[in-house]
Amino acid sequence: MTIAHGFAAHKASGKWESFDFELPPLGSSDVEIAVESCGICHSDMSMLDNAWGFTQYPFVGGHEVIGRVAATGDAVPGLMIGDLVGLGWYCRSCMHCDQCIGGNHNLCFAVQGTITHQAGGFADRVRCHWGWATKIPNGLDPSKCGPLLCGGVTVFNPLLQNNILPTAKVAVIGIGGLGHMAIMFAKAWGCEVTAISRSRSKESEARELGAHHYIASGETGALESVASKFDLIINTTDAPLPWDAYMATLAPKGKLHTVGAAAKVEAAVFPMITGQKSLSSSPLGSIATTRIMLEFAARHQINPVTEVYPMTEINDAFEKLRNGSPRYRLVLSRSLL
Repeated sequence: MTIAHGFAAHKASGKWESFDFELPPLGSSDVEIAVESCGICHSDMSMLDNAWGFTQYPFVGGHEVIGRVAATGDAVPGLMIGDLVGLGWYCRSCMHCDQCIGGNHNLCFAVQGTITHQAGGFADRVRCHWGWATKIPNGLDPSKCGPLLCGGVTVFNPLLQNNILPTAKVAVIGIGGLGHMAIMFAKAWGCEVTAISRSRSKESEARELGAHHYIASGETGALESVASKFDLIINTTDAPLPWDAYMATLAPKGKLHTVGAAAKVEAAVFPMITGQKSLSSSPLGSIATTRIMLEFAARHQINPVTEVYPMTEINDAFEKLRNGSPRYRLVLSRSLL
């Protein structure tokens, strides 16, 4: 019997409290990870608040895990005790359906979430299928790179999925937890990058992250000034947007790709037809995409910009997320306990 020590909320929007819980027997294909740090994502907040209507309490969140392999089942290949690994939103998939066999594990109909189907990484131990425990390559800072396992792969996936060339002109809407990583990835990819935000308050930060250009979309004529320019726009916000105005900024065959969970999209179809433009979206990424993303991040030394809290100060960190302005991701560290 393995007892994990972590933090759980016992009601919607409740405080995180110290919580001990029993882990089930380790499956033959499972890995147990000794958690060193865990990023905080807005999805953790949504689950805490039961915003999606299916949170089970007591709830142990955390799905941007960095830690070391502490135990393995008897059918686990390629991982050794002590290996540094990361675990993101997904913890298991069936591994035999057409999607999994085709390398699209994140689209498996039986895919399970690290915080939706089990206790997550706001604890000293977390479990997953070995395939979803991804080795962390040299060159990444283990104390900072946890958000790459969720937000990072979310904004990296569109570059792969849309076959973006290094000569492409890419715009990123929203300079926050997702957007700041999208800018760094697109810049390292070789693209000409434009950051888009409502005002100019984040211009200097966006340029420091690697943006070549900056647009304050709230200024009169701002979007009209870049008509027919972009090959790809990555929308990282969940806010309602002037979709037609953004479609007009796409070059022929351009794509407006949203990873932000906007409530709905409303756009005129005829301009898309005449310019062969398209709307697309994607969830996080597969096992293969996650590995590629981490290798790319290590090669180009892309670490998220983070604020680190001791895990014991989890409630302070969530207060910052709910009512503050993190720059840009929050991470809980067990080493600071």
